[in-house]
Amino acid sequence: MADGVIDWGTAISTGTRIAGAGPQLSLDEARSAVADLRACAHDAVGYVAAHTGLAAPATPGAVTVVDRRGWITANVEGFATVLDPVLTRLRGRRPGATPSSVVSGLAGVEIGAALGFLGSKVLGQYELFTPPGQRPRLLLVAPNVVQVERQLEVDPHDFRLWVCLHEETHRVQFTAVEWLGPWLRAEIEGYLALLDLDPQALAQRLRQVGGTVMGAFRGLDAIGVLETLMSPEEREVLDRLTAVMSLLEGHADVVMDGVGPQVVLSVETIRRRFQERRTNPSPADAVVRRLLGVETKLKQYRDGARFVAAVVDEVGMTGFNQVWTSPEALPSRSELHDPASWVRRVGVATSV
Repeated sequence: MADGVIDWGTAISTGTRIAGAGPQLSLDEARSAVADLRACAHDAVGYVAAHTGLAAPATPGAVTVVDRRGWITANVEGFATVLDPVLTRLRGRRPGATPSSVVSGLAGVEIGAALGFLGSKVLGQYELFTPPGQRPRLLLVAPNVVQVERQLEVDPHDFRLWVCLHEETHRVQFTAVEWLGPWLRAEIEGYLALLDLDPQALAQRLRQVGGTVMGAFRGLDAIGVLETLMSPEEREVLDRLTAVMSLLEGHADVVMDGVGPQVVLSVETIRRRFQERRTNPSPADAVVRRLLGVETKLKQYRDGARFVAAVVDEVGMTGFNQVWTSPEALPSRSELHDPASWVRRVGVATSV
């Protein structure tokens, strides 16, 4: 699974080795956790639809419970898919002028190391980029969910449903709002199309860009660092991507906590302990999080949640849902900090 620039097989093996298997579970415990996650994902469909006013019936196979290797493999496949046009353009322009196998392997190791760290943390993800012919899925990472619920000492079923509310919101965003996925993919592809580098520099830049693209869907990328290396055109696209990803994550957080008190009885305890864990990482995690730019992205997603909450408070969920009418209705990066300006620009009536 190598393309001459990045050895994807090395990325998977490296990521899997770094991520590890996760907490020790008996066969019965593992089966119970998987069954409960599937049941929670099923229940979350109705709860999220009722709260958001967005309907997107789940199709067979829409939700998949995976282990850490499964999550890493899915992300490597998505990574390879989104970067394929760039790599194809390189091969067409300079046949044979690709980095050596050593450089390709190094790129795989670096990407795998980042995915290995994330693969031990991520609770769930909606796939946006999938190989041709494969439908997007909502992935729930069972060992990570079990590990966190144990660390937080919270009710397992409540925590699993709370997680599923967040991830189901992402599934709804991209399935109920039909233009959103194609628009976002086009924005990312447009960003990648701006790259015009010599082959020897391409591997290094693709590793940087790859971290931004894949990390954008988990809020774990180095945008703050990359912005200093970008052209004005690249920075403009990244501003739009940052704004929309902040909106999507903020919306999911608001929904999961909005639905929570009705169906997750211990939601206040879960949120408090989850936030404490997020803001007080271990020393080792803190170092990696700084390298990956996690703190910057967490701040941006808090901005997204504040934006959504403020708009919903002012104009209600129906008014907020005008954000999904077209790309032009999406908030800009500056509007995330000034929700009232978005309300005025879009022309939403200020009544709940």
